[in-house]
Amino acid sequence: MEYIEADAADYPEMEFWFFDEPIEGIDNVYSMSYNANEGAFLAGMAAASVSETGVIGFIGGEDSTVVNDSLVGYLEGAAYVNPDIKAIISYTGNWDDSAKGKELALVQYNAGADVVFQLASNAGVGVFEAAKETGKKLTIGYQHRHKPESRFLKSVIERGDLGDIYYAKALAIRRRGTPNWGVFLNEYEQGGGPLIDIGTHSLDLTLYLMNNYKPRMVVGTKYKKLEHPECGNPWGGWPEGANTLEDAAFGFIVMEDGATITLDATWALNTIEPIQEGSVQLCGSKAGAQIKNGLSINKAEFDRLVEIKPDMAAGGVAFYDGVKETPGITEQRRWLDAIENDTDPVVLPEQACVVSEILEAIYTSARTGEPMYFNK
Repeated sequence: MEYIEADAADYPEMEFWFFDEPIEGIDNVYSMSYNANEGAFLAGMAAASVSETGVIGFIGGEDSTVVNDSLVGYLEGAAYVNPDIKAIISYTGNWDDSAKGKELALVQYNAGADVVFQLASNAGVGVFEAAKETGKKLTIGYQHRHKPESRFLKSVIERGDLGDIYYAKALAIRRRGTPNWGVFLNEYEQGGGPLIDIGTHSLDLTLYLMNNYKPRMVVGTKYKKLEHPECGNPWGGWPEGANTLEDAAFGFIVMEDGATITLDATWALNTIEPIQEGSVQLCGSKAGAQIKNGLSINKAEFDRLVEIKPDMAAGGVAFYDGVKETPGITEQRRWLDAIENDTDPVVLPEQACVVSEILEAIYTSARTGEPMYFNK
């Protein structure tokens, strides 16, 4: 926070936006906060509704304002359902120590918690492992799966309209957009740059739509070459030497069935066209599809090239906009359905682990200059 306060004073003619914490009394600084506690409130309601022991757990990556905002919502949601609910709260201390996440989850399960909510990024992978060992139900927040266009395209693919999907692009490209608060610029605690921050969401959506979780080989590169990545950054700059993470990372992934996926993830790149995280391009033997500022499906038909753009609007009649639901609320509702009906959640922990393994392989390949092979 002190960084943006200093930059705002040095550049009074510029406007700065700061996320997740309020800043008051500075004319050229505007604050924006997500209501993370609202989604967490629903998670708490779900946890208390299905808990048979009356004890629930929470594992955060760090004891910070952002994490604790979700924690408060989680606890209040649980208390709304069961005022006598008890909670065990732990922090891994960083976002990348999966062994610590597993250790803390096992402690909570052994102490009586039968539902654990994790907000710990890669450290949360250990919570998945603990859940499998103890037979618990677990998911992870990959919200782009729950967008209307993602759900529509998943149904189209399951019907076989795209055929064999053999090439895909997972895209998360910012011209400038380096987050400079919290631990984002701390390589040890954050674990990585744009690849972990936003690339993970695009890769997850790609693998989910393809239903392909068997990587064979990965080649990765990462770059920190921009001379002034802070110039034009919407959240301002940072002290010299504070940011040691990559500006951009790229992966070339070959799956066991021969399918190829490329992954582009950047916080800062000299390109003319930014592409929102959660963007995907799929190429199949029958048709192709793209989620990028909406959904489009392309194919050849009746000797013509055809592009179809489904209307994702919920209305369709005068004076009625339809029932609209944000991806975050859809995610919570589908999680509740999985718990209440004892079915698999939309995001399986094993799938999230594959995403993390591929990201780690990209970083390792970038560091060593060698391709990384799986199952060898």
